[in-house]
Amino acid sequence: MQDRPGVLVLMGSGETSPTMVEVHRSVVRRLGGRPRAVLLDTPYAFQENAADISSRARRYFARSVGLDVEVGTEIAGADWVFSGPGSPTFALDRWTATPVAAELRGRVRARDGATVLASAAACTAGVAAVPVYEIYKVGAEPHWREGLDLLGALGLQVAVIPHYDNAEGGTHDTRYCYLGERRLAFLERLLPPDAAVLGIDEHTAVVFDLRAESVQVAGRGGLTVRRPGSRTLLPAGTATGLAELRRLIRGGGEGPGASPVPAAPPAAGHVTLGELTRACEQRFGAALGAHDAAEATQAVLDLETEITRWAADTEEDEGGVDEAREILRHLVTGLGRLADTSEPRDRLAPLVEPLLRLRERLREQEAYDSADGLREALAAGGVSIEDGPDGPRWTVRG
Repeated sequence: MQDRPGVLVLMGSGETSPTMVEVHRSVVRRLGGRPRAVLLDTPYAFQENAADISSRARRYFARSVGLDVEVGTEIAGADWVFSGPGSPTFALDRWTATPVAAELRGRVRARDGATVLASAAACTAGVAAVPVYEIYKVGAEPHWREGLDLLGALGLQVAVIPHYDNAEGGTHDTRYCYLGERRLAFLERLLPPDAAVLGIDEHTAVVFDLRAESVQVAGRGGLTVRRPGSRTLLPAGTATGLAELRRLIRGGGEGPGASPVPAAPPAAGHVTLGELTRACEQRFGAALGAHDAAEATQAVLDLETEITRWAADTEEDEGGVDEAREILRHLVTGLGRLADTSEPRDRLAPLVEPLLRLRERLREQEAYDSADGLREALAAGGVSIEDGPDGPRWTVRG
């Protein structure tokens, strides 16, 4: 057992999205061989779609990371343990009532195995945890819950705040795991005097090498060490040591050595599905304005490709896959604007034929809802599809 590396990873979000694939792979490579991998489903076990979330996560780790994951709570001796979205307090209540809490603390204290906590599960890692559901969705007064204090074994007296740079609220402040500035500032005053907030941006991971006592920040955002009156940002690409992080947490940000040492620039191309969807929408709009049927069709096909890549994402920031599919259908309907009514079939063929091939791929993948949605979108644009033994046939309604 002691031959295994000791790694703790905290993720702000995006734990089953393309942005975190390389982080997961790098951790799994350290374990070597065929590690025993366990997914703790506790944070979302109360949800009606819990089985679907687990299934999507297992597919993600199998296809993108090459890791065969079992779902359960028997983590003793596991090489790799993962837990992600849901309710921090639901997880805390159940973990502290079972051996799971002690086993998680023991893994970190022994510097043994890989432990990956994201989103709601990451909230539980500090000395105090944010009851997100109770405050943001139910309206409870801001308060802390006692956390698992996994980081206490590393000398880090902190509360972990994932989704630190969340911007879903638009006109209202949803930063800091949906708390906003006013509520987080209030909660900071309730922390012990020597404690700080560790804020982890969305689609960002903080990787602790427990044996080497090193810390790396990866992904698209950064890690913020926040104390009353001071904030220190460690951007993606930062490599530093636990000793330096302890100093920042204790309020040593003004002294020498406060700036982290950049190990490498942040990886390029780390974007969310929402951003990719907006980019495809913009390309589509520009193509419509230029009457460029080929480019408009390509924008639709590129959006479908991204939806497929992100289909396993269990967190679904910015509306997620369902919202992207709605936009895809809207774009398909918009293709009808490029039709030439004098020669409709000839004009529409370069648009419809690729979309029919896309529909067939979706059916082969058993994504029947998406395939039906594509058919409905084409129908709204004036194209009727009839399925037959020789494949689909399409006509343009007069």
